[in-house]
Amino acid sequence: MTQQQLIELLNELVKQPHESEWVEFKLNFHSAEEIGERISALSNGACIQNQPFAYLVFGVEDTTHLIKGSTFKGKSHKKGSEELEHWLATRLNPRIDFSIYEFNYDADRQLTIFVIPAAKIQPVEFLHYAYIRVGSITRKLNGFPEKQAKIWKKETIPFEKEIAKDNLTASDIPKFLSIETYFDLIKLPYPSTQQGAIDKFVEEGLVVKSKGYAITKLGALLFAKQLKDFESVERKSVRVIVYKGKNKVITEREQIGGRGYAIGFEGLMDWINSQLPANEEIGKALRTETRMYPEIAIRELVANALIHQDLNEKGFPMVEIFTDRIEISNPGTPLVTPERFIDAYLSRNEKLADLMRRMGFCEEKGSGLDKVIYYNELYQLPPINVIVAEKRTRVTVYSYKTLNDLDKKEKIRACYQHACLKYVSNEKMTNQSLRDRFKIEDQNAAIASRMIKDALEDGVIKKDDPESKSRKYPSYLPVWA
Repeated sequence: MTQQQLIELLNELVKQPHESEWVEFKLNFHSAEEIGERISALSNGACIQNQPFAYLVFGVEDTTHLIKGSTFKGKSHKKGSEELEHWLATRLNPRIDFSIYEFNYDADRQLTIFVIPAAKIQPVEFLHYAYIRVGSITRKLNGFPEKQAKIWKKETIPFEKEIAKDNLTASDIPKFLSIETYFDLIKLPYPSTQQGAIDKFVEEGLVVKSKGYAITKLGALLFAKQLKDFESVERKSVRVIVYKGKNKVITEREQIGGRGYAIGFEGLMDWINSQLPANEEIGKALRTETRMYPEIAIRELVANALIHQDLNEKGFPMVEIFTDRIEISNPGTPLVTPERFIDAYLSRNEKLADLMRRMGFCEEKGSGLDKVIYYNELYQLPPINVIVAEKRTRVTVYSYKTLNDLDKKEKIRACYQHACLKYVSNEKMTNQSLRDRFKIEDQNAAIASRMIKDALEDGVIKKDDPESKSRKYPSYLPVWA
């Protein structure tokens, strides 16, 4: 929000006859814990009162609503050595995407406003307790079961269908969205009139029409000319960070996407690929460079991070490049276990996923990670690793290592992923196929046998025919097959 927009918002809030379940005024800061409880209470109250957002304002007297200003600076305040915003976000469940704004109302009065989205699907908890406002008092929600039930029973609108910007005319739509990009990517002829193009956007759910027009969050997320024009999705911009070395101590470069995913995807991939290390090959006549990582695999993983992120979770998709690996992560825990990524498909954001596929940014349902693993093996790279922690999903692709440099867990994971790839390709893993994967010489077949034995003992693969006593040419399947 701009300073003028914040001033206008404040002027509207102080017109409220009194504090409510979704508006609270304070003069100054008391404690971080109190703010956490208020965020929980206000978010839950906004849900019950059918308000899209709740507001916690510092610098306004609660009884008179006089704007007096505050010394509290919410954006820069720290809890111990940690930024207050991060401290609060990590103690809320679910991690709602609240925003903190510091601004000057005039030369003498500085204020802080917390803009808090309404609870969806479930009550918002702070430190394992959900709160609610009863009049001007904050209480624990479990003491008010009828209010609690209203939140659980609330029908929620999917993030993609929520409104990002409304009160627009037809001529406003092309100012904010790149309409031409949609028709170019879908490979449809551009309509003869602008109205025809907007009608197509309405059909796709990118724009909705009632009295006027409104742009949905799906429309903004994909086709925004500038994501900063849409406050509710701006924080979903993709971050790419290049580090010097194998840790995060020194950042060399950082790029933050400023446009919608569909408009900026090719530029994003070009920039990522330009930052990845390359191996130099000297041929008979020409010196050529080969990327250390398969570009097709990285493209698929980045597209998946955009599609499968939990848009209701605080955070953004991120690509982090180290000297020995590339990590691609997104907010939210997956709907299927990481072990079944290769064969199972379930997306939170069906419309986003559908459009991204139709525009050619990623594969059809259920045929993405098999391509990643295929090219990972083709490039003789270690197995990818999927970690789910702190409500983020992170996929790591590693640079080349010799087989001898892989530890036991990596060898087991490589064996499992190879078995999965063979299975979804309607084939079966064998000692020979595993040797081919790692370029193991025939005389060293015992190395592959040992890897298979470890994977069997770890319970990630199984024999194709457990009744067979033959030890010649056995084949193997992933344990879930």
